[in-house]
Amino acid sequence: MEYMTESADRTPGHILCCECGVPISPNPANICVACLRSKVDISQGIPKQVCVSFCKQCQRYFQPPGTWIQCALESRELLALCLKKIKGPLSKVRLVDAGFVWTEPHSKRLKVKLTIQKEVMNGAILQQVFVVDYVVQPQMCGDCHRVEAKDFWKAVVQVRQKTLHKKTFYYLEQLILKYGMHQNTLRIKEIHDGLDFYYSSKQHAQKMVEFLQCTVPCRHKASQRLISQDIHSNTYNYKSTFSVEIVPICKDNVVCLSPRLAQSLGNMNQICVCIRVTSAIHLIDPNTLQVADIDGSTFWSNPFNSLCHPKQLEEFIVMECSIVRDLKRSAGAGMISKKHMLGEVWVQKTSEMNTDKQYFCRTHLGHLLNPGDLVLGFDLANCNLNDEHVNKMNSDRVPDVVLIKKNYDRTKRQRRRNWKLKELARERENMDTDDERQYQDFLEDLEEDEAIRKNVNIYRDSTIPVESDTDDEGAPRISLAEMLEDLHISQDATGEEGTCPALHRASPASSTTLSQLITLGTGKY
Repeated sequence: MEYMTESADRTPGHILCCECGVPISPNPANICVACLRSKVDISQGIPKQVCVSFCKQCQRYFQPPGTWIQCALESRELLALCLKKIKGPLSKVRLVDAGFVWTEPHSKRLKVKLTIQKEVMNGAILQQVFVVDYVVQPQMCGDCHRVEAKDFWKAVVQVRQKTLHKKTFYYLEQLILKYGMHQNTLRIKEIHDGLDFYYSSKQHAQKMVEFLQCTVPCRHKASQRLISQDIHSNTYNYKSTFSVEIVPICKDNVVCLSPRLAQSLGNMNQICVCIRVTSAIHLIDPNTLQVADIDGSTFWSNPFNSLCHPKQLEEFIVMECSIVRDLKRSAGAGMISKKHMLGEVWVQKTSEMNTDKQYFCRTHLGHLLNPGDLVLGFDLANCNLNDEHVNKMNSDRVPDVVLIKKNYDRTKRQRRRNWKLKELARERENMDTDDERQYQDFLEDLEEDEAIRKNVNIYRDSTIPVESDTDDEGAPRISLAEMLEDLHISQDATGEEGTCPALHRASPASSTTLSQLITLGTGKY
């Protein structure tokens, strides 16, 4: 009797397990934890091994029913994806905690330790910890499959411009690179008068068309062709084509406006010079320095063409130049350019130096020209102008010569050019030998025009040394402050470019609680 009293004093409030007789704290089932676990397995029905699909090309995991998401190892996003694979069985228990168990990075295994609770036997709550093994299976996603197939595309954007110079395309290429609009393309094909962008979805192609409408004056048409159909499920498979036409005007073109359009722009002269093409056509009147911007819709309502071919540019030498200070402006005149100065010059062709024939004209390059300088321009007096608007003009209103830009030594400019541009990876065919000259013209335009240069990423060329300007003949150059350092991403041991250390596993003890998963929008378990 004394022995029983001492035992009761040592274990106050304890009872004996009805199965094994071990003293335990009272619970509704009157069974110890070991016996309860031997009788009830609350993890029953939860799979202990699950397969997860992983695409090696794009480093994404498959999230049913049809989504591929980017997840770092041992991240909360990857843990949420793993829990969704067993969301149904987990809904019958209460998830207390979940976390990753460290495994070898190349083992193709993901182990998740789960802590769950469930009410069993007369209201007793049993908690259990177990590990679910996820097998990572390689599977190519649909996007990568289309990229590998190369010929499989659902939409194409055909960009065309009916001009003989590709300055607008070179500018457009830099804008596409700057804003990353080429990332969703399957391939880019360059043809004689434009570019073709192939996409795996119609939405990506529509996004590209919207980008083109915001960056260059253009118009577009859409069409689609039926490839296949399923009459039972009422589904159709189309291939879409978007035809984008850019205005046929480039920088340094001489154009003749219609009388109606010239009047609506502030009574400008009909003969104008295109100084740049961005989201609109920027024109300047070489006789009055009046400027105007024409957007795509205005151009297609009142179309006009370039009067001269770029190869018709001739070299003139400035014999005499004087600045026009006071200019009488007509009523209703528009905006005047502040970056140019109006000049009256006498020029002579370098090919006619043995004659005394000279030409008089007004120019917007008065701030750049001095006697003896070389300048490029169009000889309209000796040119056959087949244009409907020019034919209706009075001959005295058509200038003999229109000067375009000052001419510098191209060889010296190429040697001193200590910067470079990036290019799109595209397929080329039927390339002309004139493309290199046109590309050099575009690079010179970037050096001369700061407004265009602001929209282009210019990279420092470390292979060209920085030279002083002591022997410079005055040619415009780009300062080092406007250049970016080119970033070279090296390959790691696995051959993957740009692998970030943060994508590797952090520590064996990393885990994520249920409350953190709820904030990710994974739902309640």
